[in-house]
Amino acid sequence: MPQSAKPVTVNFGYLVPICLVAALGGLLFGYDTGVISGAIEPLTVRFALGAAMKGWVSGCVLIGCALGVLVVGGVADRFGRRLPLLLSAALFLLSAAGTALAGGVGVFILFRFLGGVGIGIASMATPIYIAEITPARVRGRLVAVNQIAIVIGIAATSFVNYWIAGRGDQAWLIEHGWRWMFATGVAPAVLFALLLLRIPESPRWLIEMGRGAEAKGILTKVGGAGFCETEAAEIEAAITRDKEGKVSLLSPRLRRPLLLGLALAVLQQVTGINVFMYFGATIFRSLSTSTGVDAGLLQQVIINGSCVVFTLVAIASVDRWGRRPLMLLGAAGMGLSLLAMGLMAQLGADPASAGAWMLAFILAYIAAFGLSVGPVIWVILVEIFPTTVRGRALGLATFFLWTSDYLVTQTFPMMDANDSWFVQRFHHAFPFYAYAGFCAVLIGVVWKFLPETKGRTLEEIERDWGVGDAAAQAPLPRTAP
Repeated sequence: MPQSAKPVTVNFGYLVPICLVAALGGLLFGYDTGVISGAIEPLTVRFALGAAMKGWVSGCVLIGCALGVLVVGGVADRFGRRLPLLLSAALFLLSAAGTALAGGVGVFILFRFLGGVGIGIASMATPIYIAEITPARVRGRLVAVNQIAIVIGIAATSFVNYWIAGRGDQAWLIEHGWRWMFATGVAPAVLFALLLLRIPESPRWLIEMGRGAEAKGILTKVGGAGFCETEAAEIEAAITRDKEGKVSLLSPRLRRPLLLGLALAVLQQVTGINVFMYFGATIFRSLSTSTGVDAGLLQQVIINGSCVVFTLVAIASVDRWGRRPLMLLGAAGMGLSLLAMGLMAQLGADPASAGAWMLAFILAYIAAFGLSVGPVIWVILVEIFPTTVRGRALGLATFFLWTSDYLVTQTFPMMDANDSWFVQRFHHAFPFYAYAGFCAVLIGVVWKFLPETKGRTLEEIERDWGVGDAAAQAPLPRTAP
């Protein structure tokens, strides 16, 4: 009988605080990516940014993210999962202080880029760490906690930015206010670093390094002696299969999960989510009669707050409903919402009511994303790769994710500029149509290629891919056993 079929008494009192500390990396990830939403308009005026430079100031962080995940994959596989999290904390602290004190746009971009490296490291190391320390029956929920931390971080920036914007007039915001928006990231970065010193290493990595006694001590605290013995035996067997099968990123038997992971990582971003997270206030100002900063930032608070609520629903349902149903439902909802936004923009909705209708459609889109594509793709990405290459494989997938995010972030201001061909032809609708098209592609990929991994141990998933075992070539089932 596979371990996933046996009841496991999870020691949540031990496990949950560990996962919450790791998830602080997700919170800082969300904070550092989201803070630009409130600061981009004052920065545009302060440094006289054109459309392309505005995209670069917003998007340079994502190039740092891509570099971070390329660097950290090998570090995580060689030195463990905790060291990368400590590196990310140091970079978050450096970025928060440096961007707040920047005297010119070049210095600002440099520290924003370093913050991106920290985000990239945390975006990969946090879900790996949580997945490797949690039992199968609660893995989806606890990995998804990282996503709720990300959206809480993004939502927190909305509230903080809105509060800071109210402390002075527009001139103060352009000269000083945006600096305080970035400076507020210093304290949580310090807290994250201090708490990381108290959490254990990943037991799967410890076993791979020959430190089985340490790993079994942690596994016993997580789920008891019976769980420890079964889980440790499965991990050891999977590692042996990987080594005997010489599993590497170029292994033919890793091709299916790797290509699937790369496709899902790209599609999570090119369906447009971070356009609303980074440029939500700008979108509202371009479609409504209000031009005040507070109006745009208040609507951004509503968007990011709703993302938190619906991600909480996803956490409650991902281990009950499964990965595939949530992904299909969410991608369809996102696509329909984007089409509605595009049609409203192209048909020239009444400016007096456009903001309210656009907010409604964006909330529907955010609900669909928060219920599915946002948290569930991160769960899938940490589940489908073997332990011995998980850091490098997830690093490569996350590199593609952040590169795609950068391309979306860089191109949206250019497509949405009033003098662009896209606006003259489609009236601000073209980006929404493009993102809706990618939602259709996502539905196709999930329907045809994504197996159901609900309730299966990481080692069972690995065996069913046929990784490390030439005899195990049967594909995973599309529905949970």
